[in-house]
Amino acid sequence: MREADTLRPPQLMEVSADIISTVEFNHTGELLATGDKGGRVVIFQREPESKNAPHSQGEYDVYSTFQSHEPEFDYLKSLEIEEKINKIKWLPQQNAAHSLLSTNDKTIKLWKITERDKRPEGYNLKDEEGKLKDLSTVTSLQVPVLKPMDLMVEVSPRRIFANGHTYHINSISVNSDCETYMSADDLRINLWHLAITDRSFNIVDIKPANMEDLTEVITASEFHPHHCNLFVYSSSKGSLRLCDMRAAALCDKHSKLFEEPEDPSNRSFFSEIISSVSDVKFSHSGRYMLTRDYLTVKVWDLNMEARPIETYQVHDYLRSKLCSLYENDCIFDKFECAWNGSDSVIMTGAYNNFFRMFDRNTKRDVTLEASRESSKPRAVLKPRRVCVGGKRRRDDISVDSLDFTKKILHTAWHPAENIIAIAATNNLYIFQDKYSQRTHQALYGGLCTHHLIHPHRHLIKRIL
Repeated sequence: MREADTLRPPQLMEVSADIISTVEFNHTGELLATGDKGGRVVIFQREPESKNAPHSQGEYDVYSTFQSHEPEFDYLKSLEIEEKINKIKWLPQQNAAHSLLSTNDKTIKLWKITERDKRPEGYNLKDEEGKLKDLSTVTSLQVPVLKPMDLMVEVSPRRIFANGHTYHINSISVNSDCETYMSADDLRINLWHLAITDRSFNIVDIKPANMEDLTEVITASEFHPHHCNLFVYSSSKGSLRLCDMRAAALCDKHSKLFEEPEDPSNRSFFSEIISSVSDVKFSHSGRYMLTRDYLTVKVWDLNMEARPIETYQVHDYLRSKLCSLYENDCIFDKFECAWNGSDSVIMTGAYNNFFRMFDRNTKRDVTLEASRESSKPRAVLKPRRVCVGGKRRRDDISVDSLDFTKKILHTAWHPAENIIAIAATNNLYIFQDKYSQRTHQALYGGLCTHHLIHPHRHLIKRIL
């Protein structure tokens, strides 16, 4: 037990370890992985539709659970290294097995997930318990046969990529060449080969000679979905840098800089903090980039660097509360964002267990709530509205009554269907389009509760 943990009651330690820190669908959407602050990874598998239960398709049941990272101690720097899973990334499936990368602050691990539903029986030199037979008793030759057994899911560590980062790893991204991936910390980005663990190539280094001259840090990075030579990284100053690895071995000089000019009339003490980009995602088409800062989500066109082509206000009603949010450190929360499969709708989280969706075609938006109290069997989620002042409707929520301890930082969207996963503290909510599971319609008025999962306690409560 770590020294810091000895000061906390056991029940608080357990709750803290159960907090979900990342959510990720695989490339087909049949598997969903979550990581938590306790270093555990839980994988869910989508159940196939059955004749007896035609509405069961889409339910995700626990497929495998394993401990990915353990707490460590850096004796050279006298620092604790948390076991918390910062990111999970699935590798494209090449065979019957599945593979994923998971990382904490310092170490990246490659895991292989395989199934076994048959076992060999009838060995010549071994008995049924696996012990060697007395060779003098072996008088005939028999051919071993494979017999069915209960399905067993085996998770095995294939490679460990360590000692590549001095600072905390904030993102990892698998390249479209399926051979390499990159990892980013506050000041550097490294390129790794999936088969080589003892070395990586530094492709971005923004560390100044004198740390007092440091003006920004790297906050997120991602490879282009189709061009293996392109990647983007975001900074705490709100800028995006698109880099081309064909130009130079060290990509300190970007190919394109995406940065929105600041309005001097809106300049305040909090301007630089709230402009920091917490997440960046390429669209599935590769034409656009989606970024999230504290108050907005923005869509950028790769062919237009001057300003975003779309800007959506997530919770603009918090502008008047930035001072109190700074005092309680909420202003430093890092919200993620996600595209739907057709790049027509974007999603991101907010406070009070709210999450927001924006339809790029109709320009409509909706606020929905991930709440156990409001979850009923196949119930359609009702849009929520935050009231700043003046007249209030019946179901409106006052901005002064928002619970800032309930925040949705991590979200994921099924790559092909309207199914979304929402991590709210230690609960995983899965919602789907009530009317059309296999189209990319906007989800307004049609998003219903699918099921609620406590993934890291193995408690599954059906909402259907």
